[in-house]
Amino acid sequence: MAEKINLSVIILNYNTRVFLQACLRSLAKSQNEKLNWETMVVDNASTDGSGEMVKENFPEVKLVENKKNIGFAAGNNQAVKKAKGQYLLFLNPDTLVQPETLKTMVKYMKKNPKTGAATCRVELTNGQLDYACHRGFPTPWNALAYFSGLAKLFPKSKLFSGYTLSHLNLAKTHEIDSACGAFLVVRREAGEESHWWDEDYFWYGEDLDFCYRLKEKGWRIDYVPQTKIIHYKGAASGIKKHSQKLATATKQTKKRAIKASTEVMRVFFQKHYQDKYPKPIYWLVITGINLLEKYRLWRHTR
Repeated sequence: MAEKINLSVIILNYNTRVFLQACLRSLAKSQNEKLNWETMVVDNASTDGSGEMVKENFPEVKLVENKKNIGFAAGNNQAVKKAKGQYLLFLNPDTLVQPETLKTMVKYMKKNPKTGAATCRVELTNGQLDYACHRGFPTPWNALAYFSGLAKLFPKSKLFSGYTLSHLNLAKTHEIDSACGAFLVVRREAGEESHWWDEDYFWYGEDLDFCYRLKEKGWRIDYVPQTKIIHYKGAASGIKKHSQKLATATKQTKKRAIKASTEVMRVFFQKHYQDKYPKPIYWLVITGINLLEKYRLWRHTR
């Protein structure tokens, strides 16, 4: 009789070989006799030797090599079909996992059956919280407060920090609207009920949409700061200020990332908010997204 697998760790990779290798090494230090788990890497047609590195250095890892880049959502769904775990951890390759992280998060999920998904503290290389792991949903008001700078000016105000949720106590476990795909532990039952990742999204926004649909089904999403990971955020896209020196992205990749990051805003709003707000609000939101895209393109690709 095959041994039951508690956790499936799924890593979607695209041209981040050096980061992926470090990530897999950190996972190797997480071995625990009470936690039976598997690691899967889906490589989206990398050209930097990522697949060869996995085969050579981590033969125990289940590797899926795609002939073209099918995107984050489709790649993860591909792995879900092969995964055997009761819980599935979606993990970015540009992360370092602490030795106790997997054990802590699986233990938490077992003790909290109403929790459909959870994240630990996702920490940037400068020690600050990656607020993408601790978000409210981007309603028009939350988006306005965030992009206007009001959320940064009044981080402890519930009125203005609806997107970052920075008014909440980051040292304590609590419910949030959305975590990020860099580290997201999902209960299989919850993922199946929500039909996993929406492939209308190619790059960015999939995690926000997934969490929104989990919430619609009545599942909790929790932030668990008792353990953490390190996230070299932006390694693949090259558009994050704190990781630009480490990023492997070309100028063309940066441009593609910027367009993708704003396109998901349009898709998310159209899917979930278009019918909930008057047309003038919808027009203002779309106009704001278009202006943001033009600014980001000017800033990062000039």
